[in-house]
Amino acid sequence: MTHAFTIPAPSVEDPEGPPGGRDRRTGTARRLPTTAAAALGLFAAARLGGFLVLAAVAWASGKSPLRLLGHSWDSVWYLGIAAHGYVRTQPIRPPAVVRSDTAFFPLYPGLLRSVSELTPLSLETAGLLVSWLAAAVAAYGIYLIGNRLHGRATATALVLLWGLLPHSVVLSMAYTEPVLTAFAAWSLYAVLTGRWVWAGVLAACAGLARPNGCAVAAAVLVTAAYEICRTRGRGVSHRLWTGAALAPLGWCGYVGWVGHRQGDLLGGYFSVQRLWGSRFDLGYDSLHFVKRLLLHGGRFVFPISLLLVAVAVLLFALLIADRTPLPLLVHSGVLLLVALGGAGFFQCKPRFLLPAFPLLIPLARALVRTARARPSHAVLVVGALAGLSFAYGAYLVAFARTPL
Repeated sequence: MTHAFTIPAPSVEDPEGPPGGRDRRTGTARRLPTTAAAALGLFAAARLGGFLVLAAVAWASGKSPLRLLGHSWDSVWYLGIAAHGYVRTQPIRPPAVVRSDTAFFPLYPGLLRSVSELTPLSLETAGLLVSWLAAAVAAYGIYLIGNRLHGRATATALVLLWGLLPHSVVLSMAYTEPVLTAFAAWSLYAVLTGRWVWAGVLAACAGLARPNGCAVAAAVLVTAAYEICRTRGRGVSHRLWTGAALAPLGWCGYVGWVGHRQGDLLGGYFSVQRLWGSRFDLGYDSLHFVKRLLLHGGRFVFPISLLLVAVAVLLFALLIADRTPLPLLVHSGVLLLVALGGAGFFQCKPRFLLPAFPLLIPLARALVRTARARPSHAVLVVGALAGLSFAYGAYLVAFARTPL
């Protein structure tokens, strides 16, 4: 079992060793896409199945599935930023309160604008293309991490489970979670394989994607600090220092830019977020929401969201017990902390946890054990998860009428 506070050695289940490693036998790198093909194929099948169910539901209700995926809720704001820059505001009650589009981080709309200008695609279509490609890149990165830690079977199960989460419909939407997860997965993989400069660069990009992208930088910084303490600073490569310095630049840079624009360098961005009803209060608002939900009930999405968040907390406890490598623990822990400790939009918390794919490692290992002992049971489990994911995803996008 891999120690929680070390960079893991190659998995004994995978004789090829860590994908991408510098000391592998010749030709392993060329074989890697083939070993990941099954996992990526299953992921693509899962997302295609979800899209087909959503399309059938949308057409039956007189709606366009591509319009729902590319022009809903936050997607509208990202499209506006891509088209016009940061200029949009939205008055809300009371009239003196105004929401600003600077609450949304710039990487995703920047990618949309670039793709739209370089191709004949509209911004809306570019948004879907970027999200779909980013989801595939993220799935490959997740596979590499799972393969390094526990072998190919667990890596394949990990990718499949991530593609079948109840909120995985967001991976098919013009949202930022696929982009954030792609940078997060590859940054964490770079940490696990000792590529510190790449880890820092990718963490900086993740920090430009979403507010909770800071979790990636935290994973790089904490792991780097642990390595420095473990070796007492002896023989620490300048690459580690460089990667650690680069990791927070994306998130801090954008927050600082918004603060400068607001006239409050340190607190300006958080003032913008408060106007959206989002603030970090250590979970006070979430506890009150849960209390109201238990006493008075609420929309269907609310108890489902509560259940999913509770499962995420349990899975994090299992990660700790399983002595998961430190960067994966920190990444998932910070995402959980931000989701649980943040006020407002309780129904969005499962979406905020989509990049926390390491939480699925215990489930992936359990699924592999089940598949080896009773294959038919594993098929039933995957089929049930697929049905839940497809049906709930279609409901969220087509009928829920609450922000995703």
